Amino acid sequence: MDRPTIRHIAIFVRDVDKVAQFYQSVFQMDLIKKTEATATEGKAYFLSDGYLTLAVLPQRLAGEVAHGINHFGFTVEDTAEISRRIVEFGVEEPKKRPSTRPFAEHRGCDPEGILFDLSEQGFGRAEAADERAKERLMAET
Repeated sequence: MDRPTIRHIAIFVRDVDKVAQFYQSVFQMDLIKKTEATATEGKAYFLSDGYLTLAVLPQRLAGEVAHGINHFGFTVEDTAEISRRIVEFGVEEPKKRPSTRPFAEHRGCDPEGILFDLSEQGFGRAEAADERAKERLMAET
């Protein structure tokens, strides 16, 4: 990888089921992961076109967080190097995310406060590509 690449976008929506179904039906995005609602988190869907992962997240309490884009994510070769550049630019160093967050290891923000994730492992695109390849192979036989 020559440079960091955007591979992940997260959106807050009012109806996660309807929006996830829309992207799956209209754009043929694959379901990578679905999380059920818990006492502290709402149900969420993680979809992929085999290249980019779209996180469909529930809007929090009414008025607390607007619907729309929440954050985007970069796949990087070296999180430490990118973090160094961010700090050198005068922005706070990205924070390590909890291990329960499977799609990104760090979260940072730009000078305006717009959030982004950093991941060395990627955002599930390999799994989606593998599934699509299997489906094509099955269809051909």
